[in-house]
Amino acid sequence: MEEITVIIPNYNGIKFLEECLEALLDQEEGTPDFRVLVVDNGSRDGSREVAARFPGVSLLALDTNTGFCRGVNEGIRASDTPYVILLNNDTRVRGHFVKGLYEAVCSSPSVFSVSARMLMWDRPELIDDAGDRYCALGWAYARGKGKPASRYDSPAEIFSACGGAAIYRRSILEEIGLFDEAHFAYLEDLDLGYRARLYGYRNLYEPSAEVLHYGSASSGSRYNEWKTSLAAANSVYVIAKNMPLLQLVWNLPLLLLGFSIKFLFFCRKGMGRIYLKGLWKGFGKIFSSTGKMRKIPFQMKRLGCYFRVQGQLYAGLMGILKEY
Repeated sequence: MEEITVIIPNYNGIKFLEECLEALLDQEEGTPDFRVLVVDNGSRDGSREVAARFPGVSLLALDTNTGFCRGVNEGIRASDTPYVILLNNDTRVRGHFVKGLYEAVCSSPSVFSVSARMLMWDRPELIDDAGDRYCALGWAYARGKGKPASRYDSPAEIFSACGGAAIYRRSILEEIGLFDEAHFAYLEDLDLGYRARLYGYRNLYEPSAEVLHYGSASSGSRYNEWKTSLAAANSVYVIAKNMPLLQLVWNLPLLLLGFSIKFLFFCRKGMGRIYLKGLWKGFGKIFSSTGKMRKIPFQMKRLGCYFRVQGQLYAGLMGILKEY
């Protein structure tokens, strides 16, 4: 019986999907049995036909582009295995990928998710993402991005797993909830990892599970108006949703500094107004009926979790200061 379902969200990904599936289905001997489910978000480029050519690969075809969050949630609901791996379509995994993630997540019942070592497609000696960090400026960033992969050879605890290549424990998903579909895309994996931390669970990085990542295959360039606006909105939403009021007030000076620096950054790229509009949309999410309903309520029994999260926020800030 399969222990794992690998869920691949896809939107017009015909350029990458075939190579992604070929590499995934060529895992090393001793890999636990797993299923593959491609969740297609209304593609019109023929990528559904590509998925259908692979024996043993299931296809869940959605009528429209529902976004990353809704797509993977539909995939999780359609599966029944104890663990799910999320894998971007613009990736090529190496042979130990599935086994490495599985062994790491099984190492302790307190482990919710495990992030793979994502390497740059055209420069695989460099890290694309070694797990995600979050800091007191309100910034989420990829740990190790652009640095030699040899520096990230050891397992580590991280703030959250990158949803582009990570494994999740279903029993904890059922306890804390799936991806928040109000995000549509961007920072939804940070939000989920943050939520797991508030419930007392851990997120890990496993370097033996390697994957090459092209990056921005569905959304286009690293910085564009749509991505900038959506990420800005979600950056506000994540904070308001997960931080209790006292912690929010405590962090407010650094958060305001962080948003100001980001605004100046996007002004230099000619997208300052887009960024501000995104922040405004984020406040709309916070005060919407859905946003109010999904706010994580303060509980005294989570006090230790709040302090540990605060420590991670400071550690993330120190990580940025070391780089600059």
